[in-house]
Amino acid sequence: MEIALFITTAILIEAVWENLKMVWKKGKFNVNKIGALVVSILICVLVGIDLFSLLGLTMSVPYVGSVLTGILMSRGANFIHDLFNKINGGE
Repeated sequence: MEIALFITTAILIEAVWENLKMVWKKGKFNVNKIGALVVSILICVLVGIDLFSLLGLTMSVPYVGSVLTGILMSRGANFIHDLFNKINGGE
């Protein structure tokens, strides 16, 4: 595995985890965050969007890449833009 692929995977894992942590804050569920997650995951699965496979990371379980992509995309365009900058070695 190339070091760039290893670093990219680590960045994506951190981004997914940080996003999921927003579902439960201050002892209760964030309904808006759950709604954004459900819509994003549903759209990514139905359309077949899989950021992980685009980066060469093939999942052994079908739809997992699309679900994880939906989790990432639920944060919005600014987050995805910043994520791509981080993956590409930008600021």
